Amino acid sequence: MMDFIIQIMPNVVDRFDVFVESIYETLLMILISGSIALILGLIFGTILVVTRPGDILENKAVYTVLGKIVDLFRAAPFIILAMILTPLSQLIMGTSIGLKGAYIPLIIGTAPFCARQMEQALSEIDRGLVKASQSMGFGPFEIIWKVYLRESIPSIIRGFTITLISMIGLTAILGVTGSGGLGVFCINYGYNQYNYDILWVSLAILVLLTILVQGIGNFLARKTTH
Repeated sequence: MMDFIIQIMPNVVDRFDVFVESIYETLLMILISGSIALILGLIFGTILVVTRPGDILENKAVYTVLGKIVDLFRAAPFIILAMILTPLSQLIMGTSIGLKGAYIPLIIGTAPFCARQMEQALSEIDRGLVKASQSMGFGPFEIIWKVYLRESIPSIIRGFTITLISMIGLTAILGVTGSGGLGVFCINYGYNQYNYDILWVSLAILVLLTILVQGIGNFLARKTTH
């Protein structure tokens, strides 16, 4: 069995320690950046919903300005955005390369996308529930917590699942800027050295990771649907 593995992926076996470390870095990038992006996405998405016309904290200026900012960052090509954010990564993280250099681009590049996903999730709430909560004397923050967020958990999970899957692809793109993970491993040891077994195995890992995230997201969404 080992002889067969060595035969079909010799370069992966030769650099197995680097390969494993790259997988670990990719998982860490997704876990940390994804958690922060979810928090920011929930905050911005909630603000966009409650400040929209006719909602509980209607504010045209906030809704318009925040919406434009979110769309601006969401529309920017990620690879260019990552390069532009290099000075910010150096300022905050002390470096723009390696694992630490990946966090800022991933967070800023993903949070706006997540915000729109969260906005969509919260927008699915029946406005009648909001009106009923207001008639019961609930304040704005009670409505946000007990109606918008609590009732939208399945949709929030689905939106966050889509965000994480998008982030998996972005971690690979960051290999171009030397920010660690499987992306750098593919470029340095695969593409640049014509080791195609490294490219195929890395692709397989990313595909499996995507399938796993989607499966977990679907399971949690079903369990929280009532």
